Amino acid sequence: MSGGSRRTTRIRPKPPASGSEPERPSAGRRRERNRDHGPIRLMNVRICTLLGLGFGFLALLLVGFFVYSSGGGSEEELAEARKLMRVVTPLPAPKMMDLPQFQGEHKESLYWGTYRPNVYLGIRARTPKSLIAGLMWIGIKDGQYFLRHVCQDSDGFSTYGWTDHNGRDYGRQKIVDQGLSLTTSFLKEKGHGSGYGGDWAVRINVQNEKLSLEEAELTNAHLFFYLADEGGSILNVVPRKLFNKGALLATGSHKEVGGWELHLKSLDNLEAHHAGFRTRHMHNLTELVQGTLAVYGRRTGQLQLPDASEESSNILIFQISAKLPSSLDIAFVSGTNSKSSRIEERVDSLTGTALTSQLKRKQEEFEEKYLTCFNIKDKVDSEAMAAGKAALGNLLGGIGYFYGQSKISLPKGFKQKDGKDFLLYWPAALFTAVPSRSFFPRGFLWDEGFHQLIIWRWDVKICMDIVGHWLDLINIDGWIPREQILGAEALSKVPEEYVLQHPSNGNPPTLFLLLRDLISNTRMKSFSEKENDEINVFLSRAYIRLGAWFNWFNTTQLGKDTSNFYWHGRDEKTTKELNPKTLTSGLDDYPRASHPNDDERHLDLRCWMLLAANCMRSIGELFETKTSLEKDYHGMAEKLSNFEILNKMHLDDVSGAYFDFGNHTGKVRLRWHEIRDGDIVKRELVRETLQKPQLSLVPHVGYVSLFPFMMGIIPPNSWVLEKQLEIISNRSTLWTDYGLRSLSKTSSIYMKRNTEHDPPYWRGSIWINMNYLILSALHHYSQENGPYRDRAYLLYRDLRSKLIRNIVRNYYETGFLWEQYDQKNRGKGKGARPFTGWTSLVLLIMAEAYPSL
Repeated sequence: MSGGSRRTTRIRPKPPASGSEPERPSAGRRRERNRDHGPIRLMNVRICTLLGLGFGFLALLLVGFFVYSSGGGSEEELAEARKLMRVVTPLPAPKMMDLPQFQGEHKESLYWGTYRPNVYLGIRARTPKSLIAGLMWIGIKDGQYFLRHVCQDSDGFSTYGWTDHNGRDYGRQKIVDQGLSLTTSFLKEKGHGSGYGGDWAVRINVQNEKLSLEEAELTNAHLFFYLADEGGSILNVVPRKLFNKGALLATGSHKEVGGWELHLKSLDNLEAHHAGFRTRHMHNLTELVQGTLAVYGRRTGQLQLPDASEESSNILIFQISAKLPSSLDIAFVSGTNSKSSRIEERVDSLTGTALTSQLKRKQEEFEEKYLTCFNIKDKVDSEAMAAGKAALGNLLGGIGYFYGQSKISLPKGFKQKDGKDFLLYWPAALFTAVPSRSFFPRGFLWDEGFHQLIIWRWDVKICMDIVGHWLDLINIDGWIPREQILGAEALSKVPEEYVLQHPSNGNPPTLFLLLRDLISNTRMKSFSEKENDEINVFLSRAYIRLGAWFNWFNTTQLGKDTSNFYWHGRDEKTTKELNPKTLTSGLDDYPRASHPNDDERHLDLRCWMLLAANCMRSIGELFETKTSLEKDYHGMAEKLSNFEILNKMHLDDVSGAYFDFGNHTGKVRLRWHEIRDGDIVKRELVRETLQKPQLSLVPHVGYVSLFPFMMGIIPPNSWVLEKQLEIISNRSTLWTDYGLRSLSKTSSIYMKRNTEHDPPYWRGSIWINMNYLILSALHHYSQENGPYRDRAYLLYRDLRSKLIRNIVRNYYETGFLWEQYDQKNRGKGKGARPFTGWTSLVLLIMAEAYPSL
């Protein structure tokens, strides 16, 4: 793409629909790396480790001075290099995470957790150099052995995910791998004598649901539980091959938790083997174990670890073999070097019948809070309630902690003296929910606003903690890297060519959806006095950072006048795309003007800016600040909400539909052309323009057309509202029996491929985040006095019912919530799975909980 900095804004693959054949990968596609490790083969495997380099923030600043262009080093280029340094300079404002409310008991209570969403079961602490733990096991597929560890769609599980999770100290997960069924439970507690962060336990129940009891008893399960120290501290193994009820597995020390011990207890007869390794590269654990099994198996013919450790091992893997069915408890206790550590008593409280009682109590508390928070008992049936609970559990269980440095792209032609085409952001932590554990196990800025609409209702302190981490990533210019790929584990899931973040690229500021909700609920006194005080303190400190973020949009995404905006970064020179993607909008291939230029006016961004201006004005009013900024926010909100100006800029008077504006023609197509490369003739799809584009409204009806409706800008008595309701309810445009499609069937781009390797994404499929916002608007207008109130209510009731029914049906048929739903194939789930990011909004749809407009 031109300009060097106009790359993919959301690295989303297009996974195959359920039951369909996967598409062939291609170099040009935006595709997730699928780390399919393949079957375990009994052959020599060379285990390689990679060297990593870390740079401090000071080094980042210094290296910026040595950035130069391929053309030499003129004064202008050096000035540009100095400008680039700003990109990796933090905003000089008090950090959100330094607030007292995020210290002390709160910080310690969230120290340990299931914060490694990219693996089926992974535990770590919220610290850069943590002790980490996790589970692997050997599964059988098509007669071959596979080592399960990293979440990946190619494993072909019937289902996996957290059925319960409270985000703090309890979770329960069900995994069905062919006939093998595993239930993993996590519990954390702070007992007398515990070290910092307390202790935790994991219970693993495993059985084979396809075998009879007699057959299962003849079958062994091979589980691998590991503990590793990212900081490199030595772990001490306590070797034992046979276990009788319980044993100490390992000991060690960590600077934050003190001495620690890892214990195993089980009433079943277990056989165990172990291996120890010395490396700091935890993202290679699967390959490490798989390679060791292969080498030892080739030598001995046995699929087991060698009961040997490298010198000064900082990784210990324990292979636990048991007849089916089997159950085992693993307890980690900290602070064991203190005189009052009470180790035996604490281990007993985290295993056996004591653990059973605690898990049962936590499950009951979770279910009771679920019903209280979302109040859906009388609104949906029992199947929907269970699906909603799984949506919540998966969203909370998918919260992760990451630490590292984003890679920031340099402009085209610029390189550092060492040849690198990027700068490193400052080292930073991110606590975040993730959209999908298999495809997107990392932080996405535009998803996060939707995640937090659910999470604040469950635990507002966790919500503020997450948002605070995001806001601390703002640089001096007010930019936030929209995709966070921090640390080796996160990087291991993303192809290298897609890692770089581009400082010209924005993303929808959906965090303002959450902030509007919090402000509204503080005014309605929905929180306790303590929560209300903490929210006010949070908003007060966030105001400066949010203002910088707002100003970044208001300067970098501005159109030709101060009331118009457009998503910068579209490729105006491409000849390969049917309609150049607007990746920064989050709506990827949703059709815009056919020929991008700076005359464009993007309707959705205008509405996002109105939301942001209103939020900034509301925060200012909350604290009665009297500065020119508040007047600016107020003035901008008034201008952007002006119905007459909106209609003049974006309304088609005939259809009553809102559209983008730009240099556009509908007469474009992709056509095969033969291109000679030496003696080789290649065929490729090239765009042809059959009619000269002209400045006009861009007549594609879809989600973008409904943004003024979604944001409640249209007066309840306006004829435009009637037209919006007609567009929504028309089966030839958006309405289906499974939800509202993203693009009208009447659009010339409907379900069209954008390139040879780029199938339709936002060109027809049903997306739950947009359906939620549309439902929210229908609910709003159904309660406003006006001639269309009853019509809005009927549509609201019908659409809500269809969305819930389809999502719940898919959940029970496939075992998953999905990224999107197929409007052409009975509403079948497609795309990434499990996708318990914004698809979890189905829970708020069940609860009829919508942000105020």
